[in-house]
Amino acid sequence: MSTTAIRLPGMLSTGLWRAQFEVKQYFRSGDTLFFTFLFPVFMLGLFSVAFGAEGDVQMAPGVPALSMAQLYLPGMMAAGLLLSGFQNLAMDIAMERADGTLKRLGGSPLSPVSYFLGKIGQVLVTGVLQAAVLLAVAGIALGVPLPTEPTQWLTFAGVFVFGIATSALLGIALSSVPRTAKSATAVVIPIGLVLQFISGVYLMFWQLPEWLQNIASLFPLKWMAQGMRAVFLPDAYAALEQGGEWNLAGVAAALGIWLVVGLIISLLTFRWIRRSA
Repeated sequence: MSTTAIRLPGMLSTGLWRAQFEVKQYFRSGDTLFFTFLFPVFMLGLFSVAFGAEGDVQMAPGVPALSMAQLYLPGMMAAGLLLSGFQNLAMDIAMERADGTLKRLGGSPLSPVSYFLGKIGQVLVTGVLQAAVLLAVAGIALGVPLPTEPTQWLTFAGVFVFGIATSALLGIALSSVPRTAKSATAVVIPIGLVLQFISGVYLMFWQLPEWLQNIASLFPLKWMAQGMRAVFLPDAYAALEQGGEWNLAGVAAALGIWLVVGLIISLLTFRWIRRSA
């Protein structure tokens, strides 16, 4: 008499199933949908209307005049990576730990690898959709000229993938800090907001004082925004960057370092249940 062995789903297939679940949950949450998915789109439209009434603006001698929509698009792309990965996961995981969801998952057959594959899969899907919406709004509604060279789109893909992965891992790492669901918002949002102001999202990076640019250079969002500027702004604008060039090698190096830092901290600090103080 033969018996048929029952095969449990592997970590990858379970992670893919978990990613589908996470995406559905994400789009069912109205506040998350607005403050992470649609927020950069809203801010791009707001800044374009509020500051673009007088037409194209020349930011410095020797560079072409551009619309405010085109000037703000790189920063909003970078902000989308930060919100989708860092802010979303840091708050989501912290809240799941606080309300007991992680404790229940820890007692199930779900492995930490599958859990994080689901989270990162959700971030990747929503990040791609968000970038597509931003590009559509910028190109169709706001008249921003989008890149035509394949090399520019390759740069975009590289900055996007590196940026979303780094943001996601740093979000996982930070999720261990808040001790309650309420404190998650208080911890995560101010960090993200400050980084956006000093990294060239809401303010033009080249208009910031040099000491503040140097501080911003210590964090990954500045490098994401710089990489996006290399994609969406004319080459003449590279002269306004620190060092007078886009420095894409520096962008890759900085994001790579932060990706490794986020991975190490995540591995060292993640627990299904918070340890008692």
